[in-house]
Amino acid sequence: MFISMVVPPDDADHDDAIWFVVRNNELLVVVEEGRREVDVPGTVGVKGSVEHDEPHFLGMLAGRPVWAAGVPHDHAAPATPAPGGGHSYENLRGLWGRVPEPLYGLAGRAVQIVEWDRTHRFCGRCGEPTVLATPERARKCPRCSLLCFPRLAPATIMLVERGERGEECLLAWGRQFPMRMFSCLAGFVEPGESLEECVRREVKEEVGIELDEVTYFGSQPWPFPHQLMIGFTATWAGGELELDPVEIVEAGWFRADDLPPHPPAGMSIAGSLVESWKARQS
Repeated sequence: MFISMVVPPDDADHDDAIWFVVRNNELLVVVEEGRREVDVPGTVGVKGSVEHDEPHFLGMLAGRPVWAAGVPHDHAAPATPAPGGGHSYENLRGLWGRVPEPLYGLAGRAVQIVEWDRTHRFCGRCGEPTVLATPERARKCPRCSLLCFPRLAPATIMLVERGERGEECLLAWGRQFPMRMFSCLAGFVEPGESLEECVRREVKEEVGIELDEVTYFGSQPWPFPHQLMIGFTATWAGGELELDPVEIVEAGWFRADDLPPHPPAGMSIAGSLVESWKARQS
């Protein structure tokens, strides 16, 4: 079990610690030849071989301290052998399925915290260099006292159902997908807007239909780059599909036995929304 913490306990720097070393959107991992799975280095694999920025304590995982630290964008992976293999920098998205949970979730947290720390070194109000504020996870301006916390961008993602038993679902191919991949509609929450209002607005803007009931489904942190996805199911109330050509390439109503290519369950909440809907059709 992972226990999130900001202030480390006295023994948090012992040799059994877990280290997430971040280079841009990549993580330092230990790769064994011929093996798809990778490991995250411990203190022994980091100390003395990686020059890193000031580390951030993330918490405790099964009694082991967890740290995150950034390195320059051109930092090379250590050439020194690692226990079980060699060091390599791997893209966070490509590590899904290769790093066990909850380590993958913590990897996303590490990347976001390191990026926040790098991009808030100066006050956005007066330009003064900021300092880490303790015991909070924040950077503080010593001149005007502005506090900058790690930034999250909340976004809603929704699966719209149609029919007496919800036997059809709405999926769309968004322009952000280079290949023909259909998914749930999604969009960022605007200031002063509730989550339910965001669901209705985004659906109306992107495909032109009205919604009836909107029901919370679940949430998922999405560190690409710093989103919190809040999932909903919704029922169609009326209207024909009128696609926003800037956002949507193709969209349609699909039955469970005739779905287009879509994200698998597990990595994204979009896949979980579709799989949950499919289970209710059987």
